[in-house]
Amino acid sequence: MKKYFLTTAKTALVLVYLVILAGALVRMTGSGMGCPDWPKCFGYYIPPTEQKELEFTPNKAYDKGQVIIKDEGLLVAKSDFTATSSFSESNWEAYTKHDYAIFNPAHTWIEYINRLLGALVGIACFVTFIFAFGFWKENKKVVVYSFFVCVLMGFQAWLGKTVVDSVLSPVKITTHMLTAFLIVALQLYVIYVVSAKNSIRKYDKKFSIALVIVLLLTIVQVVLGTYVREFIDTIEKSGAPKSFWLLQPEITFYFHRSFSIVVFLANLFLLLRNRNLQLGFEKVNWIVRILIFEIISGVIMVYVDFPFGSQTIHLVLATFLFSVQFYLLLENKKITEK
Repeated sequence: MKKYFLTTAKTALVLVYLVILAGALVRMTGSGMGCPDWPKCFGYYIPPTEQKELEFTPNKAYDKGQVIIKDEGLLVAKSDFTATSSFSESNWEAYTKHDYAIFNPAHTWIEYINRLLGALVGIACFVTFIFAFGFWKENKKVVVYSFFVCVLMGFQAWLGKTVVDSVLSPVKITTHMLTAFLIVALQLYVIYVVSAKNSIRKYDKKFSIALVIVLLLTIVQVVLGTYVREFIDTIEKSGAPKSFWLLQPEITFYFHRSFSIVVFLANLFLLLRNRNLQLGFEKVNWIVRILIFEIISGVIMVYVDFPFGSQTIHLVLATFLFSVQFYLLLENKKITEK
C-alpha cells in the first residue's frame, strides 16, 4: 500500500487544483447557477442540453425529483409517473429553496463538469486515505490527516450545495474557497511528510516569523479578492459594459489593490533575507515570481477591462502562491524540529 500512496496523493492534489480552476471558470462565465439543484442537475444525473427537455412533455415518463421550468418557476416531480396529454398540477410541487429558473446549456454543462471533477477528487482522496494505512506503524499522522482531507471533501460538497441554495451567497463562496485552500494545505502536508528529503538549510527566526505572516497576508488578500469579485459579478449582471465595472468600486477594491503592495513587500523581505543569509530556501524565488505574475494579472483586469480568462488566471495564481508558501513553511518547520 505504501508504494502507491504518493502517486495517489499527488494525483488527488492535481485534481484539487483542477477543481479550483473549474470553479474559477464557473465564476468567470457566470455559471454558478447552471445547475439550480444539488446533487443532481435539474433533477438529472446527466443534465439536459436543450430547453425543450425542461418543458412539460405530454405522455413522457418522469422520475421523482426531475425538474421542469413552467411559468418562470421550477417544478419538481413528486413521484414516478407518466404524464397524460395535459399538465396536472397534482404531480408537481414548487422548488422552494430559491426562485432561480433559467436554463443556459453552456452554464449548465460548465457547472456540471465542475461537479464531476469534485466527485472525482473525492474518490481520489478516499483512495489516498486507504493507502495511507501503509504508514500506520511508522507515522500515524499520515493516516489521520488523509482522513481529515476526506472529511473536508464531504464538507466542501455540502458547502457547494449551500452555495447553490443561497443563489451564490458571497459569504458561502468565500468559505467554499478557504475550505479548498485548507484541503490543499493538508494534502501538501501528507505529501511532504512522506516524500521530503534532508537538505542543507539554515534556520533564521526573523525569516520564520515573516513566513507565517506572509501566509496569513495571502489568505487575507484572497478573502478580499472574493468580495471584489462579488461586486464585479453584481455589476456584470446589471448589463453594464466591462469598461464601467470599476468606475465606482467599493472600498474593498481599493483595499485589495493597496494591500497587494504589503503582500509583495513582505514576500520580497523573505527573498532578500534568504539570499543575504544564504538560508537555502529555493522556493522563495518561485513565490516572488508567482506574485509578480499575480499582480500583473490584476493590473490587466483593471486597465484592460477584464480580458477573457484573466480572472481565472488571477485565482489560480493565488492558489499556487498559497501552495508554495505553505510548502516552504513545512520545510522551515522541519529545521526547527531538528
